Amino acid sequence: MTVKQVLKKIFQYFLQGLIILAPIAITVYAVSALFNFIDGILPGIIGKFFPGFLGTDAEGKAINIPGLGFVLVLLVVIFVGYISSSYIIGKLVELFDKVLERTPGIKLIYSTIKDFFEAFAGNKRKFDKSVLVSIEGNDVWQIGFITREELHEFGLTEYVAVYVPQSYALTGRLYFVKADRVKVLTDISSTDAMKFAISGGVTEIDEENPA
Repeated sequence: MTVKQVLKKIFQYFLQGLIILAPIAITVYAVSALFNFIDGILPGIIGKFFPGFLGTDAEGKAINIPGLGFVLVLLVVIFVGYISSSYIIGKLVELFDKVLERTPGIKLIYSTIKDFFEAFAGNKRKFDKSVLVSIEGNDVWQIGFITREELHEFGLTEYVAVYVPQSYALTGRLYFVKADRVKVLTDISSTDAMKFAISGGVTEIDEENPA
């Protein structure tokens, strides 16, 4: 085996190792960054409102217990989700929600973020109807998601709103297109369609989990 062949083989092993380790490393990094961020800010907040709860170090600062902040956030989110299912709490949350949605300035930020999260989860999910949409030409198709099937307020009676995600990004574009330029995907799930679009078409489709 020549030196060139050996180097080529080593390079192939490098690429194979990179393909295996890169997704793992990026995922671990993202989770660790969130983990450390929450752990970094919560001890100070807890020490301010509940002095002595965590104890203090030699400098008088609240002791940072690794993982405690992340666990507390998870417990708070789960607890809020649990109590919001009760009638009284649900009504209070609904009232608070209306106040925020009618407050000038805050309304824009709050309603936009709320709609964004509800689009992916909950009872108002929007990205659950995956389609192929022809925008740039009759023979060119893109993966998209129907978010509105009626656009009467825009004066469009035969159009639907289609969100087209961009590859390797958390962004996308919204198009108003005629309904006859849209094909509903029935053989793959919306989750697989989203992964396929974001990955640039390199993600394998799970054939065992059709929509």
